[in-house]
Amino acid sequence: MKSLFLRIFLSFWMALALFVVLAVLVTLAFRPRSSTWEALRTTVLNESVSAYEEGNETQLREYMESVEATQHVRAYLFDERGNELSGRPAPEWAIRVASGGPRMPRDGFIFPAPPLPRDSRASSDGKHRYTLVLGLPPGPRVFFGPRGMPLPGLIIAIISSGLVCYFLSWYLTKPIIRLRAATRQLAAGDLTARSGAPATKRKDEVAGLMRDFDAMAERLEMLVKAQSRLLNDISHELRSPLARLNVALGLARQRAGVESADMLDRIELEASRLNELIGRILTLARLEDGEQRVPQTPVPLGELVANVAEDAEFEAQERHCHVHTVIPEGDWGVRGNDSLLHSAVENVVRNAIRYTAEGSSVEIALTSEERSGGAEAVLRVSDSGPGVPENALAKLFEPFYRLDDARGRLTGGVGLGLAITERAVRFHGGKVAAFNRAEGGLLVEIRLPLISRLAGMEERAEVVPSGQEA
Repeated sequence: MKSLFLRIFLSFWMALALFVVLAVLVTLAFRPRSSTWEALRTTVLNESVSAYEEGNETQLREYMESVEATQHVRAYLFDERGNELSGRPAPEWAIRVASGGPRMPRDGFIFPAPPLPRDSRASSDGKHRYTLVLGLPPGPRVFFGPRGMPLPGLIIAIISSGLVCYFLSWYLTKPIIRLRAATRQLAAGDLTARSGAPATKRKDEVAGLMRDFDAMAERLEMLVKAQSRLLNDISHELRSPLARLNVALGLARQRAGVESADMLDRIELEASRLNELIGRILTLARLEDGEQRVPQTPVPLGELVANVAEDAEFEAQERHCHVHTVIPEGDWGVRGNDSLLHSAVENVVRNAIRYTAEGSSVEIALTSEERSGGAEAVLRVSDSGPGVPENALAKLFEPFYRLDDARGRLTGGVGLGLAITERAVRFHGGKVAAFNRAEGGLLVEIRLPLISRLAGMEERAEVVPSGQEA
């Protein structure tokens, strides 16, 4: 049982129901037994007849009143003509029982315990016959069913306790459900998610937790937006001096001699890298601000992957590597931004080319899988490089993370490519993950929601760039 609501509800309900059942059973257990009533009925009958025959109506009435005071039992003695001999007014039910009629009528589910059966005996001279009717005096009412069993009362008590426990459980768990939903939204990147803390008049621990969560979420939203604005502002401010640097570089080339060409080329290379870095930081800042919405424009993912693979094949020739792409036929449609998706896929493929072993190949495979939420396009990019330590796999998608500085300087990377990929894929409602291959190398898997696939996708076609062997 995983639901806290069900645990609280059933625990309270079972406790109250068990309490009611035990209370009724204990009450029934301590009720006088039938043998005790039989003895009392015989004693009262004999003594009341003796009191009437040996004395008179007054002595019988005094005896009946003493029985009611000591035994808490109402007793009525009738003759064969149905007259009550003690002179007290007999209730209707006693007269009816004395004449052989049914017992006391039941009024709905609430009624006193059923009276004892009538009993009779002949007088001492045998000329008369007396009938005694006993019944419990008016007092606390209890719930009884057939044969004196309290079944209707138990049912009503259990249902009423169930309703009380249900609303109590709902009151206790509703804030937790709202808090859980807000936590999921915040984890999914929605920084505006709030639990909606109750009014200030509720001051219990759960309400305090909700208010603390809303304060934390608000502070987190402010920090993330401040960081995003800082990156954005710094990047924009760096663009201006960088542009002036390029202008100065062009003027320096015109005035410098041949001996300064190598130094100027180096300055131009570093300026180009700086410009690319600023562009990536701006892209990352736009993806992190959480205010953009996924465009609903259909993007042909298969065509996009093929274009990226074609460009990557040209770049891989420098390291004598090849790019093998397997894309099933069909329409691979996803909704989103074509430029962002192109950058996300390109970053992964270029990263694989950069770190794969020289003379090896990078494998790109596009497949689909059915999930509970719908079909997904699954893009797998694998290389034959050294792989990544297991404890560093989750950190690959963090901004500016590099396994080591020497490796970064050698490849020219700054640790933003995979971070941009992760943000872009998450921006489109997908997921990205990295795994070490058993045969060596790294596998990066991108999953995106698929909106359309035409018939014929089952027929797979291997796309091999020109100039390669299949």
